[in-house]
Amino acid sequence: MIFRPAERRDFFMFRKDPLQKRDSFVYGVHPVIEALESGKTIDKVWIQEGVLQGQLKDILMMLRDRNIIWKQVPIQKLNTLVRGNHQGIVVAISAVDFAKLEDVIADTYEKGEEPFVLILDGVTDVRNFGAIARSASCAGVHAIVVPEKGGAAINPDAIKTSAGALFKIPVCRTNSMYGTVKLLKNSGLSIVGASEKGASNLFTSTIDGPVAIIMGSEETGISLDVAKLCDQLLKIPLSPNGVESLNVSVASGIFVYEVNRQRAKNL
Repeated sequence: MIFRPAERRDFFMFRKDPLQKRDSFVYGVHPVIEALESGKTIDKVWIQEGVLQGQLKDILMMLRDRNIIWKQVPIQKLNTLVRGNHQGIVVAISAVDFAKLEDVIADTYEKGEEPFVLILDGVTDVRNFGAIARSASCAGVHAIVVPEKGGAAINPDAIKTSAGALFKIPVCRTNSMYGTVKLLKNSGLSIVGASEKGASNLFTSTIDGPVAIIMGSEETGISLDVAKLCDQLLKIPLSPNGVESLNVSVASGIFVYEVNRQRAKNL
């Protein structure tokens, strides 16, 4: 399908909300099919309630084949996202391409390096996410793992806060955080969870070899099922006269650089 300039603006749209965020949307049956067939990285899919028929059924098959999560919403939701004829479907294109964690781990081992992975188990604030990615990239982390649902969006705010790091460090999405942590354990990585309830002090504990650091959500920390898989739950010691917790992006920076400090000490 060939787009004239006016038609292209109609289907590929940048919308500004009052907070000046910019999101890239594709909408309409044929443009969405083209986006899927071209291999574009899809962030979110909204489908109008009650219209799962005709070509939309074909799109659902494509989404299932690609393991892309979609959500049914009222037509009013679609109308707030775009101004044109959406034909019952709107897709948000991700600002970055996602990597396969298995490939990152294999490539890292092949290079003779010890994998260093940072897992974000429910971090939802985009600026925290961007700041974490910036610290992780500077520290040489090989990949960041995020959930498909319930995590921070990779939008222009996150990218700006990361100072472009999100274009450089591999980001891997998972629909099962528990399964991904099990995969990493089976791949030889030790699993270290950051937790205020941890039994041991980060700075007096040993972190060596291939490792994955798990940072929990801003509100509830690491999910219970994932915490049970951790080889260590470590805490950052805090002053008794200070506030009760650190911002997750600050805590992430401390953890990844403590791993680097211990690795450098053992060289």
